Amino acid sequence: MASDTLSAVLEKKIRHLCLNDFPCGNGRWRKTKDGAETAKAQMSTDELLDLLSCPYSPWWNNESWSPQASALRELAVLTPERLHTDFIYNYFTSLRIMDNGVSIIDRGLLRFSKLEELVLSVNKISEIPGKNLPRALKILELRANQLSSLNSLTRPPPPQLQYLSLGSNNLGSSEDVSHLTGKYWPQLVCLDLSDCEFQDQQALLDALSTLPLLKTLVLEGNPFTLAPSYPGFAVDSLPRLFCLDASWISPEERCNFRGLAKMRDLIVDMTSATVSVGRIRGIPDPSMSVDEKCLDFPVVTLTYFITYEFLSHQTPVNSALNNETRADTASTSHVTDDSLSDTDLHSIKICERQTAKPHTEETPHHAAHGKKTRLHSTSKLAWSECMDFSEAHTHIVGPLGCLKKFFNQGLCVSLEEEKVLSWPAASEDTSAQHSKSVKVNKGQKEKEAPAKSASARDKAKDKIRKSAPELVQDPPIRRVLGSAHVPLHSLVKGGLKVDALCDFGIMQTRDAVEAEQTFQKDLGKKTKDDKKEEKNKESKRRGGSGTGQKNRASSKGKQKGRKEHEVDVHTDNTSVQLEPVTVELNVELEKWQSASEAHKLLL
Repeated sequence: MASDTLSAVLEKKIRHLCLNDFPCGNGRWRKTKDGAETAKAQMSTDELLDLLSCPYSPWWNNESWSPQASALRELAVLTPERLHTDFIYNYFTSLRIMDNGVSIIDRGLLRFSKLEELVLSVNKISEIPGKNLPRALKILELRANQLSSLNSLTRPPPPQLQYLSLGSNNLGSSEDVSHLTGKYWPQLVCLDLSDCEFQDQQALLDALSTLPLLKTLVLEGNPFTLAPSYPGFAVDSLPRLFCLDASWISPEERCNFRGLAKMRDLIVDMTSATVSVGRIRGIPDPSMSVDEKCLDFPVVTLTYFITYEFLSHQTPVNSALNNETRADTASTSHVTDDSLSDTDLHSIKICERQTAKPHTEETPHHAAHGKKTRLHSTSKLAWSECMDFSEAHTHIVGPLGCLKKFFNQGLCVSLEEEKVLSWPAASEDTSAQHSKSVKVNKGQKEKEAPAKSASARDKAKDKIRKSAPELVQDPPIRRVLGSAHVPLHSLVKGGLKVDALCDFGIMQTRDAVEAEQTFQKDLGKKTKDDKKEEKNKESKRRGGSGTGQKNRASSKGKQKGRKEHEVDVHTDNTSVQLEPVTVELNVELEKWQSASEAHKLLL
């Protein structure tokens, strides 16, 4: 029998109970009923039971794989004559075989004819034949396995099953949906389909509505739960449901979503997610690293902005917070993708409720980890101690299966700096006119001695102002100052919003970097000076006392200078307390709070 079959694992665990070995079973270690002593080491029944129940006993075992295991060992002490093979198999009503590498459910499981609970989570099961499951089974848990189909489970299914857990498996096809109906599970009360790959919300809920006794349902983690119609559409489609995703359905909630199940045109495979960027703090003042003795040109302009990659389906709808709504800009944000169907375009119009923001930079589409993404950036701001972007970008994204993978991967956020150098424009006409005016002025000064009038001087000053050189900008130079990762898996688990404070670390100014470099250089010089000092000591021993005194004085002066310089450098490095650069960011999914809200969007 293969070691990865369920029967082999169960037999191994039963053998580990040692039902025929000390202190269980019949043996010379037991006292006879008449009290005759046949051996010196005989023990009473109570003493043998103490060896099984005491946690400090070497014969104590924590048999968590079945609540009947410890009780069966006690029976092996009290009435060992009853423990024949059929009795042992029929004694088990609950088995919990988790993370044991089981991959095959063989017919040996049918020997446990009274089994009511079977937990096989976190194994390697890819197929579970219903014909190999005991008919008395009421609870079946198969979480975190390798199931990709439900065909074999329903041939035939356990007729009395009340709880079925299929979460964290690769299930989600239309064929799987067809096997989740009342035809196969007439007694099912609780169903767990969390963290699977179901995308067709309407088809799944139509199938689940045929389950006559379904009261508890878990669907979180499926792609369609990211849609704005969830959970309202599920609540209205399953009127007999009491609990959804570990939350009780209140009468107010059911009343709010009443009628949403009839608005099937709104149920599409896309949603809208809003990424908001707030305040950024901690960037060192770039003016602190500017040399006052430098020339007037080039003029350096520094700006800062945030970039992030987000899943792309259509052109995002951008909005600026705390700005008035403009109908003309909002109308330009509609999607013009010819590849989309009328239903998709209708859903996009529903999701486009936020105002359009002034243009922000975006790079072309590119592939990242097999998903189509687009790089988005905020507007560029000049430096200040607290820069407030106050920008929100609303993205219409789909399909929802790709969005789930993207959320599980997380959002990559980067802080970038743009540097622009401006130079005076070199013009031949202006230089020629300037030289000509200089010659004329020299000639007039030689011929005319009287001073110019006040009005003439003012005109000359205006000409000088007008003749100020125009600045020409070089291409911008960009560099990434830091990156951060924002986990978004909570949105897949049913969360509506993620608030994050992205930490880009501590950024040093150029002065601090240069001070550190000079400090390292000084350490190198110190070692060289020490070597020279040792040479001077050797020469002192060889030479006269006069030269030794001179060398000693010069070495002391050098040491004193080095110490003072080290102190200056050290104080420069520690005088400024730098704080990490942080930026406020949140990601929020759109969810309909009532059927009336969805009805307004439809109108």
